[in-house]
Amino acid sequence: MTDATISASPSGTFLLGGDLPVTRLGFGSMRLTGDGVWGDPRDPDEAVRVLRRSVELGVDFIDTADSYGPFTAELLIKKALHPYPENLVIATKAGFTRQGPGRWTPVGRPEYLRQQAELSLRHLGVDRIDLFQLHRIDRAVPLADQIGELKALQDEGKIRHIGLSEVSVADVEAASKFADIVSVQNRYNVGERSAEDLLDYSAEHGIGFIPWAPLASGPLAREGSSLSRIARDHGATPAQLALAWLLKRSPVMLPIPGTSTVAHLEQNIAAASIKLTDAEYDTLAKAA
Repeated sequence: MTDATISASPSGTFLLGGDLPVTRLGFGSMRLTGDGVWGDPRDPDEAVRVLRRSVELGVDFIDTADSYGPFTAELLIKKALHPYPENLVIATKAGFTRQGPGRWTPVGRPEYLRQQAELSLRHLGVDRIDLFQLHRIDRAVPLADQIGELKALQDEGKIRHIGLSEVSVADVEAASKFADIVSVQNRYNVGERSAEDLLDYSAEHGIGFIPWAPLASGPLAREGSSLSRIARDHGATPAQLALAWLLKRSPVMLPIPGTSTVAHLEQNIAAASIKLTDAEYDTLAKAA
């Protein structure tokens, strides 16, 4: 596949919240930060190039969070892409505080969530956040208070849609009593499918499912495995096959593979054009 033919478009589209079209293969910005998702990247110029190239390749859904850096990823997105293309959808999150590299502490107090939403508006340079996700439910704070604050921000026009991250079906049902939930973001990949029930629930209710760590495949990627064999048949890498498998798994699936290099970005986006047969899909599903 030549550079001229690489595009996210073959992955198809999904209507987020029923009114916001996004190309299903998006980009996750966590890897644009320093080690431990802390501080600036080693090569800030390459990070900017990655973001600009992603849009050139047809990506119109970028996922980020206030805690990536913190704020590093949001500021890089603004630097690289502002003023934004009209069709670009930027999703961010709040609910994690950072005390250092690799350290994450959930905080869901309403005043904190509002502060972070206001800061994300400023750091991204937007008047309204397309998708604002509760990064983690803080079990020490009533869910009604957490979702209620996001609903208040939505009513004020500061966020368009509300999503959740790392939740159960019961969590989504509980949160839905206070606001419309249009997306969930849980760890899910060809080798890790503990969120299967949440994915099925999402498909049934038209909720976007954003799998984080979508490229992870563990032992499935070892030489001689079905994943590596099918990848070789397609002239692709095991990571590309893992993405192709996710895209075939469900029409509500919105993978957001992240990277810090343009070369790896182009490899990921090329996966949108890989079409697995039903037999290949079933083989990988059973192998996991």
